[in-house]
Amino acid sequence: MSGGTASGIVAGIRIDLQRLHETWMEIVYPRQRDAADTVLGKWTPNTQTGWIAYRLWGALGALLVGILYPLVLLGYVFRAQTSRIDLAAARIGAIGVFVVLVVLWGALSAFARYQFSTSGFIAVLAASVVAVVAGLLAYAFSRVGGRLTTVVFAYPFGVTALLLPPVVAALYSPTLAETVFSRSTAIARWINDNLLDVYNINQRLRRSYDLRGIAHAAMWFAISIPVGWLVGTVVTLANYVRPGR
Repeated sequence: MSGGTASGIVAGIRIDLQRLHETWMEIVYPRQRDAADTVLGKWTPNTQTGWIAYRLWGALGALLVGILYPLVLLGYVFRAQTSRIDLAAARIGAIGVFVVLVVLWGALSAFARYQFSTSGFIAVLAASVVAVVAGLLAYAFSRVGGRLTTVVFAYPFGVTALLLPPVVAALYSPTLAETVFSRSTAIARWINDNLLDVYNINQRLRRSYDLRGIAHAAMWFAISIPVGWLVGTVVTLANYVRPGR
């Protein structure tokens, strides 16, 4: 990496951190974000007590920004990838998206037909059908426009369309099944013991459902929804800190 490139990256990070911190400060205090070069300048307190509160609020903001900024960086990565996918989808249209997904996941289903058990083939085929429908829904919601619609609907359906069939195929792969199933079970146990340990939801799930076979595929479909929300949220955060070109 050249010195110029490194200095440019450092300067970009510094601007990002400053923008995040000024946004935090502006929650309580006026004229904070991008105000340093204005006529009035950045607002500052004029009393000692005010300065103490101002500094404490700033210190808390610095801590939160330090925690939040890795998500911003992750958002930059996801934004670059999702922008490419969105541009490609816009070029080929809904029919093109349908054809690409049918060919892609149809090939995976054909592979599963000859390599996996009957139950494995059915699971992969079902996941592929769900993925094709999810891909079309993701395309439709992305064309509707609006950040909220995109984050709440387009991203989760997009994640499902891209990840569900290969995950299900891995669950039934003769070479990967044992490892993937054990990790899938561990993830399910963690979610049940931590995230769903409210109002006895986890106990009701344990009594009503047995995590075997197709239930693993259903679990990963359910997981893809919040994963899509997470991706959409960090991309939105990245756009706020550094709007895309």
